[in-house]
Amino acid sequence: MLRAKSIAIVGASERAPWARIMYRNLRDFGYPGRLVLVNPRQQEVFGEPCVPSLRDAPEPVEHAMVIVPAVGVAGVLEDADAAGVKTATIYSAAMGDGPDPESHKRGAWLKDFLSRSKIKVAGPNCMGAYSYHDKIFAYPNSELCRFPAGSVSAAFQSGGTLQFWLRTSADRGLRFSYGITSGNEISFDLADYLNFLVDDPHTKVIALFIEGLRRPDAFMAAAARALEASKPIVAIKTGATAKSRAAAQSHTGAIGGDYAAYLAMCERYGIYNCRNLDDMMEAALAFDGGRLPKGPRIGFVTTSGGTVDLLYDYAEFEGASMPDYSPETLKGLTPYMQEGIEPKNPLDLGIPGGLKQAAAVCDVVAKDPNIDMIAWAAMLPSKVGAWDGVEALQAMVTGTDKPIVGFGRMSYQMTPEAVEAQSQAGFPFLQGLEPTVRALNGLWFHAQRTGRKPAAPPPAPPSDLTPATLDAALKTYGVALPQSREVATAAEATAAAEAIGFPVALKIRSADILHKTEAGGVSLDLRDGDAVLKAADALTTSAHAAYPNAKIDGFLVQEMVSGIEAIVGARTDKFYGPMLLVGAGGILVELANDAGLRLLPVGKSDVAAMIDGLKLNKLLAGYRGQPAADRAALEATVFALAQFYLDHRARIEDIEINPLMIRPQGKGAVAVDVRVIWREDK
Repeated sequence: MLRAKSIAIVGASERAPWARIMYRNLRDFGYPGRLVLVNPRQQEVFGEPCVPSLRDAPEPVEHAMVIVPAVGVAGVLEDADAAGVKTATIYSAAMGDGPDPESHKRGAWLKDFLSRSKIKVAGPNCMGAYSYHDKIFAYPNSELCRFPAGSVSAAFQSGGTLQFWLRTSADRGLRFSYGITSGNEISFDLADYLNFLVDDPHTKVIALFIEGLRRPDAFMAAAARALEASKPIVAIKTGATAKSRAAAQSHTGAIGGDYAAYLAMCERYGIYNCRNLDDMMEAALAFDGGRLPKGPRIGFVTTSGGTVDLLYDYAEFEGASMPDYSPETLKGLTPYMQEGIEPKNPLDLGIPGGLKQAAAVCDVVAKDPNIDMIAWAAMLPSKVGAWDGVEALQAMVTGTDKPIVGFGRMSYQMTPEAVEAQSQAGFPFLQGLEPTVRALNGLWFHAQRTGRKPAAPPPAPPSDLTPATLDAALKTYGVALPQSREVATAAEATAAAEAIGFPVALKIRSADILHKTEAGGVSLDLRDGDAVLKAADALTTSAHAAYPNAKIDGFLVQEMVSGIEAIVGARTDKFYGPMLLVGAGGILVELANDAGLRLLPVGKSDVAAMIDGLKLNKLLAGYRGQPAADRAALEATVFALAQFYLDHRARIEDIEINPLMIRPQGKGAVAVDVRVIWREDK
């Protein structure tokens, strides 16, 4: 399809805008293959002979561009099948999408047809594709055909969005191998296109617009191949909100799934997920520079104190590393500094001194062992000859293997002369301070993962775990539990509390109440028997009020455990598989929105990285004079629960410890409340 040596335009007509545009694209921009025009009501179109159907083509064609209304698609595909066509692109919508019953009938027919045919289909409801190296411009836009072929490929599930992203990116200097729209993906889907681009020798960077993944396992396998092949994927996905997920499903049939789980999948498979289309363009430009850093540390070179101030803010917001320059670097920078300005990172040189000075300063920064990437604040010239001394920039680039980017403080329009100047300089020029910081973080994100094979969970082993053996099993994995006793009555609760030792916590026991705190089913810091009796009555009343039909089994009496509250959990996402969650626990779970999610399995370094990324980490380190908590115990418990879930997920759907009480350093962590959702026996 994307490398077809012969193509038929079915529905070729001078009155059909899309057919007319794509015919001109193929003819005017040098498609070298054989082109057949099909129209049953004409003998000649565009001054060329045409045939009434694909069956009448003098020789079989490899690919059919089906540009006919939905009601005519079935007949065209039957002809294509009979004529030996290998692939087809169906541009029409109303082939299974939308609320129309007739559309659903056509969609059902198409599924049946594909099940008995050898033809593979792109679409329906798509806008075609650009194949730059093979000059197949089968998309209804002519402006994008004039750009030379390059090494960035894009596959979008939004057909209309593709042209705007390609055009804006092309104006910035990106050049493309493929631009693909996938439509409703009844046959070829995003996983297929991703595999194709991984194998394409021209493609070095892949950009994806994702609404939903129809075959998540196949997509992850393709992403793993891209990571092993060191081909970076930059992506944007809709569905961060419920309305966005519903909209995507309504117009394409795609099911987006949980967005946080999607981000965890990106982390595992090295997909750099972008906030918006502009960020994806900046990231693609950064990756198109062809260099990856050996660390996260950025050295900034600017000529503005205001820019320096903003970079401090944005680096902190984005978690970027911006270390001090080494003493040797500071010494090397001193001759270039304006009087009264001390060298530091980010660097403010004061009054700009031309390209030669900028290149010399960047060269000094590039030699700093504390710096992994260099970012130079500069705008590209809009006129020929505006840059004097570009050779100094070129020499600076060849003198280091570290990534180098130029960056503008804000976005600006680039002329063809600016694109040429960027090419001469030999490194990409990004736009906007925050997008630049994020793009450089993206380089490091990919550099940490590239070339490796992502870990995948083994099949779920058999498990004989039961509610009766749960606590003992957790303890064997290293999950510490508080002293506790299950009782049936308030009197038994009092006796149990005396045996454990005051103070105690009292919790309602009911399989019908998962979240006991919300039901008023937990009472803490009970210091004598009378307090336990009163609490038991109050808990029973509250539980019945919140859940009138709940069966109350009694009470759980626990020793009181204090510490910093965390949540640790594991579940299996229906799209992406087993996952691990760590975050701030207790009632802060929803309020603080402080949690990290990873695909399982994880290593100990993964667990440490998850905790490093939490606000909770500041509390663990000893916030505002408080003693440091036992972070090592938290890490050990998280890792233990991860392994426990992988080993027993055949029996449990979901397990959550909330709260996990993290005691002071050296005192351990205790799983105060463990909630399990058991799988139903089949």
